[in-house]
Amino acid sequence: MWRATVLTLFPEMFPGPLDASVLGRGRAEGHWALDTVNIRDFSDNKYGSVDDTPAGGGAGLVMRADILSHAIDAVPKDNRPVLCLSPRGAPFTQARAHELAKGGGLVAICGRFEGVDERIFAARDIEEVSIGDFVLAGGEIAAMALIEACVRLIPGVLGSASSVREESFEGGLLEYPQYTRPREFEGRAIPAVLLSGDHQRIADWRREEAEKITRTRRPDLWERFLADGPIRRDKNKEPKR
Repeated sequence: MWRATVLTLFPEMFPGPLDASVLGRGRAEGHWALDTVNIRDFSDNKYGSVDDTPAGGGAGLVMRADILSHAIDAVPKDNRPVLCLSPRGAPFTQARAHELAKGGGLVAICGRFEGVDERIFAARDIEEVSIGDFVLAGGEIAAMALIEACVRLIPGVLGSASSVREESFEGGLLEYPQYTRPREFEGRAIPAVLLSGDHQRIADWRREEAEKITRTRRPDLWERFLADGPIRRDKNKEPKR
């Protein structure tokens, strides 16, 4: 079973949204599991503190490597990677979510304060991961986002496998526009091609729209898509520039 273990100062935040909708149902059905470790349980003082002032001075507090190492060592790894949610980490991608979903799970460390003592990363082979170029009060929300991205890829969690294949970042493009009833909303109609019943025309339209949206909204993804060459592209159709 795929298992996520979260090391946090606020275990009461979990499972939170991870227990709702298809994610919660998938957990109840045994497709994946979640457990938390309270880092404060490994404090070496009666106050339960896990941090101290930064070496060299500066504002805020830093999580101590010795206390955090005890918390990490108490978790059975089972070859699961240990990740620390950090704004300075490598960007988390859909491709990385696929890699993690195919494994046995992950161990996520939720930082707080000004960060974590640098020595812990090499001492415990920890990978720093970022969910975006912004800063949160702690890693808990980021950990939830990362875990959700992985869990929804586990077979049996989503109702339809095609839901995963035809969404943003799969194949290098953002997703095409979606429509449903009513056929007209405030003077705006569903594109006629989607009501044509011609599956090839619909597929071509969706592909063109996905390319247009990616090119316009995420030029970085578009350039990467072009650089990847025909492996990701329809061999019979060159993307529009």
